[in-house]
Amino acid sequence: MKEKMGPLTVSPMGFGTWAWGNQLLWGYQQSMDSELQQVFNLAVENGINLFDTADSYGTGRLNGQSERLLGKFIKEFPGEKRIEDEIVIATKFAAYPWRLTPGQFVQACRASRDRMQIEQIGIGQLHWSTANYAPPQELALWNGLVAMYEKGLVKAVGVSNYGPKQLIKVHDYLKARGVPLCSAQVQYSLLSMGEDQMEIKNICDSFGIRLIAYSPLGLGMLTGKYSPSRLPSGPRGLLFKQILPGLEPLLVSLREIAEKRGKTIPQVAINWCICKGTIPIPGVKTVKQAEENLGALGWRLSSNELLQLDSAAQESPRRMIQNIFQTK
Repeated sequence: MKEKMGPLTVSPMGFGTWAWGNQLLWGYQQSMDSELQQVFNLAVENGINLFDTADSYGTGRLNGQSERLLGKFIKEFPGEKRIEDEIVIATKFAAYPWRLTPGQFVQACRASRDRMQIEQIGIGQLHWSTANYAPPQELALWNGLVAMYEKGLVKAVGVSNYGPKQLIKVHDYLKARGVPLCSAQVQYSLLSMGEDQMEIKNICDSFGIRLIAYSPLGLGMLTGKYSPSRLPSGPRGLLFKQILPGLEPLLVSLREIAEKRGKTIPQVAINWCICKGTIPIPGVKTVKQAEENLGALGWRLSSNELLQLDSAAQESPRRMIQNIFQTK
């Protein structure tokens, strides 16, 4: 089963590669590369063709590492088949303070393309909006999206971490220049069902923009693997400590449905995103995670199950803290 996303045809779920190169949050080491390659191959063999990355993924000297690895894995994919034409890479260009002109943004796009060794990027996305702190820069970045689309460096353009108001503005701005806004990527899961996220979803539906759901498992909070007494290490632990105690009703519902369906909790949480008409991009760094995520495909939650999860999510007193980069 494939989905339409602007001019592209993509799998109903993509894989996110934030962890590929990120030492700080995800403990990446280069010794993991061979397993990441197995993850990529397994995904492609199972019909996944959407991979989300960013030019800022990778810590320190490993900056751009995620893009580099994707390019390498595409080139080295076993068999006669040339998969480059079928793979859709959605990459995000950081709105760094020194990227002040459309030309610099186009340059960033070319650099990403070179790291991935591909002819054309699937979706070129603006990683975040600068409207909150540097409005003049925002316009230059939008013009950068127009330029990379017109030059054929990308097949489509998208935005990331845009709130409802800015999303309408960028859509209208691009449309007036003959550039369709293909996708909007936001944090979207059973944990982030605030009014803003619902409004973003409605805007996407009315304008024909596809919503790409990142953190569909709430950074791991919706996996069922953690509890207030069993927290992950590092920065995630602090966040989990605040939110997990209130998630009991939601985790109970997820567990109940998972057991009834013979699925796992993450599979149910990802399937919920798919049933809501979004394209989730769970992050993967092990073969085990990839296999589990693939189990979210090929079936659908019933409308009663969706209602049960929606109301359990509403009962959770604390939701995910929205990405600080998301604008109004």
